Amino acid sequence: MINNRRKFMKQGASALGATLILPSPQSFSILSNSPNETVRIGVIGTGDRGQGLMKILNQIPNIALVAVCDPLNFRLDAASMIAPNAKKYSNHKALLAHQGLDAVIISSPLNTHAEIAHDAVDTNVHIYCEKTMVKGDEDTITLYNKVKRDHTKIFQTGHQYHSSRLYAHIVEMIQAGEIGKVSAVHAQWNRNGNWRRPVSDPKLERQINWRMYREYSYGLTAELSSHQIDFCNWFSDSHPEKVTGFGDISYWKDGRETYDNTHLLYAYPSGLKASFTCLTSNAKDDYQIKVLGDQGSIIIDYQNAWKYPEGKYEKQMGDVDGVSGATASWTEGKGNPIDYGHKEPTRQALEDFRTAIVENKIPLSNIKSGAKVAFAVDMGIRAMDNNEVVHWDPKYNL
Repeated sequence: MINNRRKFMKQGASALGATLILPSPQSFSILSNSPNETVRIGVIGTGDRGQGLMKILNQIPNIALVAVCDPLNFRLDAASMIAPNAKKYSNHKALLAHQGLDAVIISSPLNTHAEIAHDAVDTNVHIYCEKTMVKGDEDTITLYNKVKRDHTKIFQTGHQYHSSRLYAHIVEMIQAGEIGKVSAVHAQWNRNGNWRRPVSDPKLERQINWRMYREYSYGLTAELSSHQIDFCNWFSDSHPEKVTGFGDISYWKDGRETYDNTHLLYAYPSGLKASFTCLTSNAKDDYQIKVLGDQGSIIIDYQNAWKYPEGKYEKQMGDVDGVSGATASWTEGKGNPIDYGHKEPTRQALEDFRTAIVENKIPLSNIKSGAKVAFAVDMGIRAMDNNEVVHWDPKYNL
């Protein structure tokens, strides 16, 4: 049962592995499955992330942004500047009743995802739910079971790097053994800033800066590290067995409740140990993932990657990207660039969402992969909160 918590609308109001069988195209009553069919989308949550998604949606052919929803009027006004023809709603249930709606994007605060997704399933529209999919393990299980039982449309989670063709290529490289046996991952997503948004009215502090407050969010782990946890789950084709870690509020003494620095270590069944660090007081190297194998390493940033051969330091390695066959150049301290053409990950994810709808395909980032990340995030929070090792619960094996 969904936790009784503050609702997003307070002011306004399978298993996807081999066992899931998607319905036949005929059951997709809204769309005709034509490649040129326009998909009509509503966005629920028009804060920074929602507005960013809206701008990208406007650039994608055969997508119509028809409705937007937020309980804060100034955010709705900002959304109207991006999509002037979209109908405005302050209540997500009203948006879900919008005539002709095909799909929704849920980009509201984390604690609202479960309720809105449940209602979207009941409306039987396609769903793109931003990361982290759900706050809390019990609500994750409840939503997963409801989607598996009742939903006949597409459910995609907003781990956009799962749609990156570069990241997909790197996963193939790792799984093909190009860097040998992987024993460790060191991931970070560091910033130097308080992570706050400006607040015009103190009464709106918690709603605007919801990432800072436990009622709404799990903070850095849910908003940032979750992407990198998703990547580790993806390339290892598994999930963490246990996690330990530390987090506290040691730098920004500003009333926040979520940690301003987090340090987590997850252990996977293969022996892989994956560490995830988030800082808000030092931005050196910003976003980075290092995958360490016994034959080489791969270093990844937002949209670039390098392969560094273990024990071989020739600066001309040849065919390192596995595609072009070109001799690669050397980047000091990182190695050979992995050249692989790809789009910005969020745009690719939204294009993939439309493709999944029109072609009736299971998205790469789906309800099952999203649930695995949500469980891992919840485990990490409990490990830091209680200073303990938290183990994967058998009930997570959905």
